[in-house]
Amino acid sequence: MTRQTSRWIFAVLAGALAASNAVAGDVDAKGRDAATLDVPAMQVPFSVYASAEARAAFLHNLQTRNDAPPLGGDIAASRAYYDKYNRDLLEKARRLYDVKIEHRRIGGVETDVVTPAAGVAAANRHRVLINLHGGAFLWGAGAGGQLEATPIAALMGVEVVTVDYREGPEHHYPAASEDVAAVYRELLKTHDAKSIGIYGCSAGGILTAESVAWLRHVGLPTPAAIGVFCGAGGGIDGDSLYMSAPLLGAPPVAPGNPMFMLGNWPYFNGASVDDPLVAPVRSPETLRHFPPTLLISGTRDFMMSAVIHQDNELVKAGVDTELHLWNGMWHAFFMDADLPESREAYAVIVTFFERHLR
Repeated sequence: MTRQTSRWIFAVLAGALAASNAVAGDVDAKGRDAATLDVPAMQVPFSVYASAEARAAFLHNLQTRNDAPPLGGDIAASRAYYDKYNRDLLEKARRLYDVKIEHRRIGGVETDVVTPAAGVAAANRHRVLINLHGGAFLWGAGAGGQLEATPIAALMGVEVVTVDYREGPEHHYPAASEDVAAVYRELLKTHDAKSIGIYGCSAGGILTAESVAWLRHVGLPTPAAIGVFCGAGGGIDGDSLYMSAPLLGAPPVAPGNPMFMLGNWPYFNGASVDDPLVAPVRSPETLRHFPPTLLISGTRDFMMSAVIHQDNELVKAGVDTELHLWNGMWHAFFMDADLPESREAYAVIVTFFERHLR
């Protein structure tokens, strides 16, 4: 799901179908969950805590929210649309952050290796970050991953390997987890696990959490630290799923919609959200083995509640976490390198990995 800004969000949320979420024995006169509220129409101004640049970007998103291909439509059209979208953002990011990008096959998996144009900093010669791009497990390879890697590589002075993992609908779980493990296994030949970090946004954030569980499953050591941004290793639900759509100018989402459970996405066909390798946030035993984890979201991100819930579960499991939220920000806001909030997020990411990577 890389930024896919509000455009992707609108495409998903506008397609939500009504479904009952009633709990037997606890229903109101309408036969629904008695705790479900009818919220009256209201006016909600854009957050006064957000930057002027974010306000302008938000208004632009409102004006262009309907031009994305429908979710579930022609996959080639969606990939072409989001590839152009990501390339436009990447061009903006590369004007601000000078990097070199080299396509490389690592462990049999296609990757892009992004490094600072001036070279890797001396302190980071034995460190490496793995980026897992977003894109709903449907798109985002190439430009999407390069976009997510560029600011971090330049600001931290580190090598970032962004993985073009296998996606749906052609491939299914655990193909992406296997690809991450293949790249990680190859990097372990030249790097200590305590010098490797993994991060990703949206689908990439989900995959980052899944990868920690998968690496342990296949007998590989845990990385030094991970970043799970605008994504969570479990289902998508909670207040923000329902509140974010109206706050982004989209139709509200009806409660109980199975569209937002991982097991109903094309990539996860045949998978179960009860499998801790698919949804590790549901398994305290799995979470107990997680490394220090950085979590990022925005108050208008439909994933915010899931991110907060994941942080809560990690804390209960004894994991060292950091949770950062930005007011007024939407899903994967920091893909827009021009925003002051994006620069703040990059600084948080760089500081976190500098502190935790040996």
